[in-house]
Amino acid sequence: MFALNLPVFAVKIKKTEAGREIFDSLRRKYVALTPEEWVRQHFVNYLQSEKHYPISLMANEVAIKLNSLSRRCDTVIYNNRLDPLVIVEYKQPDVAITQQVFDQIARYNSVLRVKYLIVSNGLSHYCGMMDYEKGSFHYLSEIPDYNEIAIEN
Repeated sequence: MFALNLPVFAVKIKKTEAGREIFDSLRRKYVALTPEEWVRQHFVNYLQSEKHYPISLMANEVAIKLNSLSRRCDTVIYNNRLDPLVIVEYKQPDVAITQQVFDQIARYNSVLRVKYLIVSNGLSHYCGMMDYEKGSFHYLSEIPDYNEIAIEN
């Protein structure tokens, strides 16, 4: 598929009549292998293996209602009380991370009100933190380790 700016890992891919599928460890099933799904699976692996995010507190394709419309957050990460803590939005590698992508994740956050927002196309990754008391948002230099952000909540 595509070379990404993420650690390589042993992905499980199978061929079906419908095409190639990749195993999603969070949904515990094979899903269609699209460029965006390739990014998602690598990014989830990175969060789990490098940043210590517990798989048991992550979920893919989380349904939300936004202005009476059904939408899906790509990945939501929860704290130990199962409160949403992080939203991750993925794009395929040839899609630039633009203001429109940040606007999309901000709309999702209007429903979930998480502290951290992450956007990745597999090549570039951006993480920011909401400060609801000050009504501000600032970018972080790197994606925090789960142990750092779990302590805060």
